[in-house]
Amino acid sequence: MGEQSDVRGTVRHFVEHASAFTELDPVVWDPISMATVLRSAPQFGELVLDACCGNGASALATAELVGPTGVVDAVDLSETMIELARERVEREAGQLPQLRLHAADVLEWEPTGYDLVQCVLGVFFFPDADAGAQRLVERAKPGGRFAVTLWAPTALREFTKALCDAVESEGGDIGAAAVADYRDRSRPELPETPGALGQWLGALGLEHTRSELVPRHLDLDDDLAWKLVVGMSRARLIADLDDEARDAVAARFHEILAERKITRVDVSTLIGVGHVPASAPANANSNANANANANPPR
Repeated sequence: MGEQSDVRGTVRHFVEHASAFTELDPVVWDPISMATVLRSAPQFGELVLDACCGNGASALATAELVGPTGVVDAVDLSETMIELARERVEREAGQLPQLRLHAADVLEWEPTGYDLVQCVLGVFFFPDADAGAQRLVERAKPGGRFAVTLWAPTALREFTKALCDAVESEGGDIGAAAVADYRDRSRPELPETPGALGQWLGALGLEHTRSELVPRHLDLDDDLAWKLVVGMSRARLIADLDDEARDAVAARFHEILAERKITRVDVSTLIGVGHVPASAPANANSNANANANANPPR
């Protein structure tokens, strides 16, 4: 889960701030994941690929739904995130053998034949979002489903602007450089409306697509506001500041939120689901059904 651009740097941020990322589970990652799973609708006995699984929010819920006769391959580039997912399973579910956790690059994942491939806030990580999404679609079997969750264009917009202004104000030259870099980064051209998301899924070769905006806002207090900073990729704006400068940024950030009467933060998403045409050719050389009984890579 995250935002693309300087992919390795963003992944490294989540590794270094894994505990802060996890603290956002109840208010950010879990609700977004559950909203996705409700729409991707994993069924008992299905084979599922959960791409860019993070610390397992969507993967664990999916594994419970597919049951002991199903399989969920949850893949994330970060070994730290996979370890957090493993700890989460032990803490919340105990034994869940149908969930297989893999620290790997999902763009190099070979098995196909999945009933469902889902990616929650992950395509932002891909160097080429279109090509990466196409690669994921190709992991699904004919008649299978592909589900994707994107940030809505309004998500965190005013919140991020307030943070950038605070860093520019109190972060000195280092802060100014960090903000300039953040604003200059290239971002993938991804759909910004449900209609555009449906068209994008169609361009990936999917049919019977459905997509929707899932609005959600969080009431802010100082504690949650700062957790959203340090637990998401925006923490890169303050990563190189010393403790004194960081404290000054935090104080100014809270002041700006109050001045602008920003009492809520937008965490809305776009969720889309499409079906692979039933006539699509299957890949006979690499099949998730065959892989379901094999030992997962470590």
